[in-house]
Formats: sequence, C-alpha cells, structure tokens
Amino acid sequence: MFFCRSVLLFAFCLLLGACGPAGWPDQHGNQVLAQDLEGKRVVVNYWAQWCGPCRDELPELNRLARDFPQARVIGIDFDGATGEELLAATEQMNIEFAVLGADFAAAKGLAKPEVLPTTYILDEQGEVLHTLRGPQHYQDLAPFLSTTH
Repeated sequence: MFFCRSVLLFAFCLLLGACGPAGWPDQHGNQVLAQDLEGKRVVVNYWAQWCGPCRDELPELNRLARDFPQARVIGIDFDGATGEELLAATEQMNIEFAVLGADFAAAKGLAKPEVLPTTYILDEQGEVLHTLRGPQHYQDLAPFLSTTH
C-alpha cells in the first residue's frame, strides 16, 4: 500500500511539476526561477539576429540590466533558437542578460509579437503593464524600473 501511494505521489509530482521550483534555462544553461522574478519589475524583449532595430536596441537593454539590479531584463529569441545555437547568437549579439525560450513567454501569457523588437514591461506580480513596439531607449525604459514608479 505504501509503495503504491509513493508511486502515485511521484507520478503526480512529475505531471504537475510540483517536485521542484519552476524555472527556465537561459542561454548559458542557468536556471531563472519563477521565485527569482517575484516582486521585481521585468523587461521582456523579443529580438532576432536579422532585425536591425533589435541589434541597435540591445546595448540599451544591456545598460538597463546593469543599472537596475533590483529588476530583471530577459530576452526571447523570436526565431526560437535553443542550446548552442542560442548561445552563439547571444554571444554574437553581445547580449549580457538572460535569454529564455518560448516556454517562459507562454508561462507569462506573452503573445509572440508581430513587430520586432517588442518589449513587455511586467509588474511585480508578473502582469503585463506595457507592450512597447519598436526599438526602445534607455531613458524611456528606466522610469518603468525605478522604485518610485
């Protein structure tokens, strides 16, 4: 009886993903955990290697990630690269922040954009505050991440 219950509990945990913290691997294989994002403003930026405005805006996002450690900047490759391909793309584009996959976007309810770049600003509860289409600049994004906003 005990064995059957243990097997059922294990199977239930696997199905629900309840046996470990929810997280998403970044381009380096590190886990970004849901609990690490709780209570923080999050900037989620969709980009692609072939997108000129995306390339232009990435230094702005790198600076934002450095200047606002109390927030998180997260990238999502529009083309869905994973593994070594994603790592190579982020290194070529000099991306300094975590780049996650479509499973992160789906978990946050973020639609794949029709325009690149697209940036979502999430509040401390993970809800979308703003959807910004087109290239963004540091001075326009910084106010969303200040503690007084």
